[in-house]
Amino acid sequence: MIHKKTRTYIPQNFEIKWESIEPLLKELTERPVNSVKELEHWLHDRSELEAALEEDFAWRYIRMTCDTMSEELLQKFQYFATEIEPKIAPYSNELNKKLVNSKWADKLHEEKYFIYLRGIKKALELFREENIPLQTEIQVEQQKYQSITGAMSVHIGDKEFTLEQAAVILKDTDRSKRQEAWEKITARRLQDKDQLDQLFDQLRVLRHKVALNAGFENFRDYMFQALGRFDYTPKDCYSFHEAIEKEIVPILHEQAEKRKKALALPTLKPWDLDVDVSGKPALKPFQNGNELIEKSIQCFSNISRYLGERLEIMKENQLFDVESRKGKAPGGYNYPLAETGAPFIFMNSANTFRDLTTMVHEGGHAVHTFLTADLELNDFKHCPSEVAELASMSMELISMDNWNVYFDNEEDLKRAKRDQLFDVLKTLPWVAVVDQFQHWIYTNPDHTDDQRTEAWLQIYERFGASFADWTDHKEAEANLWQKQLHIFEVPFYYIEYGMAQLGAIAVWKNYKENPEKGLQQYLDALKLGYTKTIKEIYETAGIKFDFSASYVKELAEFVKSEMDKL
Repeated sequence: MIHKKTRTYIPQNFEIKWESIEPLLKELTERPVNSVKELEHWLHDRSELEAALEEDFAWRYIRMTCDTMSEELLQKFQYFATEIEPKIAPYSNELNKKLVNSKWADKLHEEKYFIYLRGIKKALELFREENIPLQTEIQVEQQKYQSITGAMSVHIGDKEFTLEQAAVILKDTDRSKRQEAWEKITARRLQDKDQLDQLFDQLRVLRHKVALNAGFENFRDYMFQALGRFDYTPKDCYSFHEAIEKEIVPILHEQAEKRKKALALPTLKPWDLDVDVSGKPALKPFQNGNELIEKSIQCFSNISRYLGERLEIMKENQLFDVESRKGKAPGGYNYPLAETGAPFIFMNSANTFRDLTTMVHEGGHAVHTFLTADLELNDFKHCPSEVAELASMSMELISMDNWNVYFDNEEDLKRAKRDQLFDVLKTLPWVAVVDQFQHWIYTNPDHTDDQRTEAWLQIYERFGASFADWTDHKEAEANLWQKQLHIFEVPFYYIEYGMAQLGAIAVWKNYKENPEKGLQQYLDALKLGYTKTIKEIYETAGIKFDFSASYVKELAEFVKSEMDKL
């Protein structure tokens, strides 16, 4: 069993409510600091309080997403979002000022604190008192996406399915069944189209106000600063999109043509994109959530005993919720528990191959959480997404050589690997679409819903609409963006998946060439948390932080060659 770290500053039985938090924040604000040693002690005390608050918020979020129908759990989450976070924000800003203005700050070890201090200075630049109520409102509003989508279900035959469960039928070899499932899922999504449009319009307006208050022309430019994107610019993102269009989209066109031929169809429809072209039933790597956890522990143990033990610890401490059910929020995540030093994995398993890859993906995040648990300051663990997603996407590929745990049959194992490598390439155009769409949304803040639809279609058709024929389903095509949780809840968190996907291919390439060295470099990079620049972390992993057309081409060709071997 695991336990929270022993506290040295806040009481062991500390109750998370504003009346108990404020005295500690006041003490930190007013405490005299007369040496480097005292400043470091102050940093540790602040870090301990922040970790306790983060973990409390984590559990409120986890419990709410596990049961979006519970009014009590929603209120507990909203209490933190509306009654605690807004009151902490001004204190955090004062604490940041106290640190930066301290005459001892320059005496802190430069290499150790460089990344941390850089982030603190950026937070000070961006802080505006008038944004606190706006950010609270955004936090409450964006949660509504979970409630709306978590309530979606469809009836097929005499059964009720969540949308995740119904999506399994899209792999059925009976085309009429696939079409029925797709049409019912699509109709259910379109039922809430207007409600989600209105929600998004509200979020867009609020986010634009935050950007204007902070002195930016638009929310895109504000978010590049807020996300700490010190290593690349919006222009670099557009170049990355172009590289994907040039190097990846043609490979996927080629694969789509092969699929059409194998299925003997004149055209591919949206419900023809997930079925296995071999004509065999969908892969079934496990029977239920418990078996998924057990097999994943074995898979990770076969790579390294340390990795397997991390998932075992999580199982023993009930840190998984993997089964899909009505009322549960969609999607999947790994949520680090800042004080405990372990994570919680949430997902919606419908006993499919995609659930296997979700588990190893979130398992990569989980390993990252464990590896950074003992870093000195809580902030050292707050990795940028370009690093966090490198941890998860690399694990998807590294784990493939041990997927025989899930598949007894050699041909099924090959099919699974082929599907995974195809998905690796398929991820990149979707990343480009979602990212470019968000650039358009926030640099055109006064757009109408019709203009947004037109922009979505133009962008989507550049990167992948032509893989299937959408002629009779234009409304569904125009509405595809609404299924992407990130657009509603974590704006601009998406291009990182593309960057990390390239990095993961390079990590896997190293691992295939020398498993022991490749794995060690990967783990060494993750142990750094966010104490080095993104470029330095990638270099520690033995790879480049590079998304040029030539690098995209090199790695795409490697993946294609590995697919051809299967």
